Amino acid sequence: MTDAPGASGRWSDLERPPLDARALRRALIRPGGLWSSLDVVEATGSTNTDLAARAAAGAAEGAVLIAEEQTAGRGRLDRRWSAPARSGIFFSALFRPGREVPAERLGWLPLLTGVAVATGLARAAGVDTALKWPNDLLVTVDGAERKAGGILAERVAASGGGAGDAVVVGVGVNVSLRADELPVPTAGSLALANAVSLDRDTLLRAVLRALEQWYGTWTASGGDPAASGLQETYAAGCATLGRRVRAELPGGRELLGEAVAVDGDGRLVVATDDGERHPVGAGDVVHVRGV
Repeated sequence: MTDAPGASGRWSDLERPPLDARALRRALIRPGGLWSSLDVVEATGSTNTDLAARAAAGAAEGAVLIAEEQTAGRGRLDRRWSAPARSGIFFSALFRPGREVPAERLGWLPLLTGVAVATGLARAAGVDTALKWPNDLLVTVDGAERKAGGILAERVAASGGGAGDAVVVGVGVNVSLRADELPVPTAGSLALANAVSLDRDTLLRAVLRALEQWYGTWTASGGDPAASGLQETYAAGCATLGRRVRAELPGGRELLGEAVAVDGDGRLVVATDDGERHPVGAGDVVHVRGV
């Protein structure tokens, strides 16, 4: 666990100082708040995997696990990625919506996280972050959209199931990656998007505070995306809507059309050329061109 600067070798890259876990706890953990614990580890394979294990063992809602480096980070469709140590914000958070949110509305939790991350980064980094349905975070680099981060949500069944079931949501954002460090040429980072701040402590505080606020509003409305304002806010920040898209569906099927809405279940609605509307809840969506 990382608690304070000063450990041997941790300042080897002065442009990428370590996180201050004690300061983050003081800023984020408070009586009556969502966040119940916050740990920072030097390196791990996947914060989602580690926190899911804690959730299965009964960890409280609001646990946050942050890694300075992830060596086997996971995205949707079991994609793998990694980044240099201390070059981004990599964390997972544990939620237990319980009886407050019906199971059919839990699909909104990763979309809610996207809205919160975009909100936090806009405030702390001065970077406009768009959302690509369902889980990608986009920034603009040299006039082009680039993926700078992603979100992965996973259900964790508690012993005995029922209301104790949990959702672990993982977030990864490229912060200080330089062009020669990008995993693929089409990726991006906050640095390449000319962020006004690359201070990861500041970014994490802003993102986690926005996530706490949105989660509280959403659960208070019973997970209703319309009543909580989540559906409208997500649509306003979603770069996929109004675009020509190709949805690569399970079973090798494809759907080509215009993304016209995100429905009440968080699914992307694609209008095909024959006038039919198809809700897409799973698969990969590719932006083909602007409409």
